[in-house]
Amino acid sequence: MAELLLEIFSEEIPARMQAAAAEALHRLVTDALKKNGLTFDGARAYVTPRRLVLVVEGLPLAAPDVSEERRGPRVGAPEQAMAGFLASTGLTLEQLVRRDTGKGEFWFADIRRKGQPTPEVIRQSVEAAMAEFPWPKSMRWGANAVRWVRPIQSILCLFDGAVVPVTFGPVSAGDSTAGHRFLAPARFAVRDFADYATRLAAAKVVLDPVERRHSILRQAEAAAAAEGLSLRPDDGLLAEVTGLVEWPNVLVGTIDDTFMGVPAEVLTTSMRSHQKYFSLLKADGSLAPRFLVTSNMETADGGARVVAGNQRVLRARLSDAAFFWETDRKARLDSRLPKLAERLFYARLGTMSDKVGRMMVLARHLTAFVDGAQAADAARAAELAKADLSTEMVGEFPELQGIMGRYYALHDGEKPAVADAVAQHYAPQGPADGVPTAPLSVCVALADKIDSLVGFFGIDEKPTGSKDPFALRRAALGIIRLVVENGLRLPLFQLFQFAHAQYAPGQLTGEARAVANDLLDFFADRLKVHLKEKGVRHDLVNAVFSLGDEDDLVRLLARVQALGDFLSSDDGANLLIAYRRAANIVRIEEKKDGRSYGGPADAGALRLAEEQSLAAALASARVAATEALKAEDFAAAMAALAALRRPVDAFFDKVTVNADDADLRVNRLKLLAEIGASLSEVADFSKIEG
Repeated sequence: MAELLLEIFSEEIPARMQAAAAEALHRLVTDALKKNGLTFDGARAYVTPRRLVLVVEGLPLAAPDVSEERRGPRVGAPEQAMAGFLASTGLTLEQLVRRDTGKGEFWFADIRRKGQPTPEVIRQSVEAAMAEFPWPKSMRWGANAVRWVRPIQSILCLFDGAVVPVTFGPVSAGDSTAGHRFLAPARFAVRDFADYATRLAAAKVVLDPVERRHSILRQAEAAAAAEGLSLRPDDGLLAEVTGLVEWPNVLVGTIDDTFMGVPAEVLTTSMRSHQKYFSLLKADGSLAPRFLVTSNMETADGGARVVAGNQRVLRARLSDAAFFWETDRKARLDSRLPKLAERLFYARLGTMSDKVGRMMVLARHLTAFVDGAQAADAARAAELAKADLSTEMVGEFPELQGIMGRYYALHDGEKPAVADAVAQHYAPQGPADGVPTAPLSVCVALADKIDSLVGFFGIDEKPTGSKDPFALRRAALGIIRLVVENGLRLPLFQLFQFAHAQYAPGQLTGEARAVANDLLDFFADRLKVHLKEKGVRHDLVNAVFSLGDEDDLVRLLARVQALGDFLSSDDGANLLIAYRRAANIVRIEEKKDGRSYGGPADAGALRLAEEQSLAAALASARVAATEALKAEDFAAAMAALAALRRPVDAFFDKVTVNADDADLRVNRLKLLAEIGASLSEVADFSKIEG
């Protein structure tokens, strides 16, 4: 058994592409090896800014011999069919064998191929993988016809210590690589992966991205602690910086005090998006006048010149931000509202000004369902929600929309709750994002999302498969979280129709009720996803949704919770079994008789005590369950159903349903059908699995 070591050494690979590239190299090469019959003990892929690396351990020296029997056309088949079969096998007619299969005589080919040497399989596999590599973007360089993400400098490919003659465009594989671009640029030869990893570390390259990430985090936390500060958590930035350096060296820089009057979000966004700097926090959580830069260098002066250079660059960046901050505040936020008429929301849904107008009506309407929200304030917050899109700051940093609107609204003297609603109306933007709880913020956030969902569903721009260009799934999940986590009793079906009415006549092609129904189905699917993440069974959600006419998510979830508790009890589990038995009997007999057995049984025709007891229990349970459901006491409704367990068990023990007396049989089948009808008061038990 031997080892394969492959390194593709190039100019810098964009950080966002590195993890997927390592996975693709691993998959493409190992799948090709397996396809050629090569087994191995294990494979690992690594990536740095300048190299993709794959090591495969435990490979045999040659692929196994292949023996295959393939059946061809029937003897006497047309010449064209025979020619095609011979071409596919590479044999001649004289090399085929005739065999009687019991269904006639057929030609058979016994194909035997000697296994290729492993180096040849590796060469073919690597070259094919590189030719079809799935880079999101790639380039040609020089006069070469091949494409790669960046120009390739060299390929290292060793099997059992010997070079595998891989070629890609103008580059042929060898046994050498290079270290860090500046600290150890000289090339050096290697024998195997252990030698490669050791010599690469000595050449100032940390090969493993996990190790680089941990090194950056350890250095950053230590540097922050040395300043008496703490590191502002930022996993996304940490992942990106890991892909920018091969030899991380974290250094501390200083932010000029003149910029500390600019909002902290502006400073951190500018440092993060433009310079890839980490922010530091004081003990009270406020932004400290320090930043961390991850250098790819070691210098004799301990990084002093690197820090000084980065401070100069940051000073220029923050000067721009400070200028935008001062310029934007010279005009009131509401003076920018006319500009929204020049900004398109979506071609068929009007301008951003049109959207804001609809949001104002919706937000005002929603205050009837959100305690503590004033209609005038909600309308004002919705009116200002998008105004900061026309500011200089948001033009430079789009990720600050809403946040800057809050600062500018407060500067203009708007109510703090109105300003907060402007900042929070985009939330939640993902599962990790917090949900607004302030009444005005909830109203405006709901208005924004409901308007978008109704609009895009109204012009039939719904998500399909994995495609969701307008983030409508995220909007629906946002509404679900806003409703559930705030305990709001919203009639979604009515709200969707109300939102539909805010569009101009004929602007939406879908009729209001149809759009509302489509959205409820869409929300049912999103709710299942939301609840699945919380461990709630999807079939219980189906069982409640199947009742129809349920658009109050808080009430629906309470019913799902009660149903789950009921089914986890002995009475509930046994009643579910009895329900299925009854439903199966009724379904089979209805199919056989060609009629339905729905409707009440004739109480006067009940002969046995067990069927009389079941009829009485069903009548009592339905009354109790109906009253409990009206009071939204779902636990009591389930308790009413639990009382059916013993009468149902006794009925099946003592009563023959398919009696010889035809009228008696019909009456008993109707009684069984009433079991399902009674249970359907609280849920569709046919949807419950397990």
